[in-house]
Amino acid sequence: MQKPEVAGFYDPRTGSIQYVVSCRKTRNCAIIDPVLDFDEKSGTTASINATIILDYIEVNDLKLEWILDTHPHADHFSAASYLKAKTGAPTAIGEHVTAVQQIWKDIYNWHDFACDGSQWDRLFRDGDTFNIGELEVRVMHSPGHTLASITYVVGDAAFIHDTLFMPDSGSARADFPGGSAASLWQSIQDILSLPEETRLFTGHDYMPQGRQALWESSVAEQRRKNPHVAGQSRSDFITLREARDRILPMPKLILHALQVNIRGGELPPVEENGRRYLKIPLDALSGSAWGA
Repeated sequence: MQKPEVAGFYDPRTGSIQYVVSCRKTRNCAIIDPVLDFDEKSGTTASINATIILDYIEVNDLKLEWILDTHPHADHFSAASYLKAKTGAPTAIGEHVTAVQQIWKDIYNWHDFACDGSQWDRLFRDGDTFNIGELEVRVMHSPGHTLASITYVVGDAAFIHDTLFMPDSGSARADFPGGSAASLWQSIQDILSLPEETRLFTGHDYMPQGRQALWESSVAEQRRKNPHVAGQSRSDFITLREARDRILPMPKLILHALQVNIRGGELPPVEENGRRYLKIPLDALSGSAWGA
């Protein structure tokens, strides 16, 4: 089994992990789930995380071949558009992003928005393969957290986004528009059917009990230690997940981030005064738990 090099970059502001996965032989690489920095208090954007990743690529003499997102994120802005402008590398996401675009087009009341995925250079289907250097990448459709979520399987590594967290942290929520606990259960089973030594790289870590940030586990560890998996039936999981989701407040950036991320990470257009503006719909996510 091919064994790619994987570097993880943790963003403490959002609990997100960004990845560079590279071919040891050719030194070609891909970036997965890059973060564009955003401070909701001041409305300021920055490229701190993206610059760290680009510096890593330069120092390690890597050639960027792909900029990949696993799904349209609800808790941070994607840096895909920024990185494409900097490097010229193509962007990609799963084909079901068009369904997510349609949901959020209606929420934002964007009459003329194109829900065709044209904001990315390639839309992947379940079972598609492509290459990073000599590494073959297989795409798995992994819905549940969102309709569009996909997993990238690269040799002995799988980038599982928001399906499972580290074994001490359970699974991802499934209550966003288009989410489904039943679909998430099946996606988890598909991921855990990979060889037990497969390295699993998650999309978030929130450092429970104050431990350091972690993002790599294995199929065997998840089967044995994750309380949302070990000893759970499908119905048990759905009951557990739905009960948990009912008391979780929405991510603080969900209404900010989706209007950027369904555009492939492109910020809203500059208006006549030279500024960009976000649009925040009121009462759009009815029934959501209120956060502190």
